[in-house]
Amino acid sequence: MESGRLGVARRSLAVKPNSASYSPFLRAAAWLLVGATIAAVLVARIRLSGLPLERDEGEYAYGGQLLLLGIPPYKLAYSMKLPGTAGAYALIMSLLGQSIGAIHIGLALVNLITIGLVYLLGRRFLGELGGIASAACYAVLSLMPHVLGTAAHATHFVVLFAVAGTILLLRSADRQSIVPVFTSGFLFGMAFLMKQPGIFFALFGLVYLLAHDCRARLGIKKTLSRNVLFIIGAGTPCLVTGFLLWRADVFEKFWFWTVTYAMQYGSQVSFGQGVPILAAHFPNAVGTAWPIWLLAFLGLIALSINPTIRHRAGSVILYALFSAVAICPGLYFRPHYFILFLPAASLMGACAVIAAFSAFQTKIEPARFAILVILAACLAFPLWAERDFFFQLPLAEANRLVNGTNPFPESVRIADYIREQSNPADKIAVLGSEPQIYFYSKRLSATGYIYTYSLMEPQPYAHQMQEEMIHEIEAARPRFLVLVVMTKSWSAGPDSDQTIFGWADRYCDANYEEVGLVNISDEATDYYLFGKPVNVKPAANHILIYRRKV
Repeated sequence: MESGRLGVARRSLAVKPNSASYSPFLRAAAWLLVGATIAAVLVARIRLSGLPLERDEGEYAYGGQLLLLGIPPYKLAYSMKLPGTAGAYALIMSLLGQSIGAIHIGLALVNLITIGLVYLLGRRFLGELGGIASAACYAVLSLMPHVLGTAAHATHFVVLFAVAGTILLLRSADRQSIVPVFTSGFLFGMAFLMKQPGIFFALFGLVYLLAHDCRARLGIKKTLSRNVLFIIGAGTPCLVTGFLLWRADVFEKFWFWTVTYAMQYGSQVSFGQGVPILAAHFPNAVGTAWPIWLLAFLGLIALSINPTIRHRAGSVILYALFSAVAICPGLYFRPHYFILFLPAASLMGACAVIAAFSAFQTKIEPARFAILVILAACLAFPLWAERDFFFQLPLAEANRLVNGTNPFPESVRIADYIREQSNPADKIAVLGSEPQIYFYSKRLSATGYIYTYSLMEPQPYAHQMQEEMIHEIEAARPRFLVLVVMTKSWSAGPDSDQTIFGWADRYCDANYEEVGLVNISDEATDYYLFGKPVNVKPAANHILIYRRKV
């Protein structure tokens, strides 16, 4: 009797990928569209693969570099982020090399795999053409500069594992085998290990599995056992990681940064402050990709009124809801956070396409082809609108377009200078939030504080962190010290503790000599790496390089 109920549930939930009748011409046109879209996206990613790493990329790259040297996370690089993405960077660099291009080509491969997974997810929900539309929408949305799509942020890796886990979850929900249930949970656990918001996708998986098993009337015992197995699978990556960090004697640091401090960081913005932040940032995240987002909105409406896809409304909306919640922790709503919602937006966009297809009978083929043309226009518009960034501008100008005067290209020149003027065993210190300098220079950090934002925040550990950073630098006696005098690298506020600034002035005067100056402005960057002329003064935004006195 139990297997009979499961069979009914399986028939009701399973998707028949070719249940809709489409002509070979329409299917060929759809595949040509997604192929052309992916090709355009790959061309853009490869052309922009030389863009300098930004701060988050620099953090992950340095963390991955340390892992390849056998140095565990949180020993020489403190971070409130879980270590999964640093591990992913280490894997990419072990295969492709430790360079900017290798990291961005690795991102292109991760993105390509994710596009394929989004196709499978869309196909599972909406059939073959639904999968094609989902994949094409995700390919474009995940490239857009409005969500920092060309940077290898942790959110790209979260999405990779979350979508893979969702696909396996949908398959395992319709089967009695327990292995896919565990594996699905494991993949969701890996999504969490990439970055904390991944936990919301694991919660989606648990809610979906529980709802499915209850609807299928599998019985309390079997339902409980399957859900417990899913939880065990989801917890396994973190348990293994925690054990390895304990063995490496860094668990205490790990717990402080990812739990104790992270809770302080996540509570700094109130709900009342978060709402206007979202209102301000969401239009920016949509940007010139608004035609695809409009499709997603129409798809959300279609889910509730169109009989062809209405049976999928609960699952798609549930997935979209948890994807939206994943953006919210901390209420900062930074551009790359929205990447977590892009698979759900792509699915809803595909819902609009399939609903439009269903409005016409097979014999009205030109109308269906016209819908495909409209989809093509929605995909092409963002690529055309951002063509200067994707396909035309030199890399230096493309970087300025998305990163402004942040010292990302300057970090490469500074690191090259330090590497040439030091020995591999020398340590360096960067006073500022520019961890990419450590990665480029291939020199170990004299302090674990590779970011200084936490030192400036209105949180109870700020002064303690400053004192610890000062102690670590004084104990390590770094060969070079880089002082970044830029608001974007500190984010100091009127209430920030100023202790470290006074110390830096005294410490550098007593122990170091100034050997380099980098002046950064909207017009250009001037480098004085082997001494500066007497008449040259530091600009409003500048970086000083100090070498320890003999």
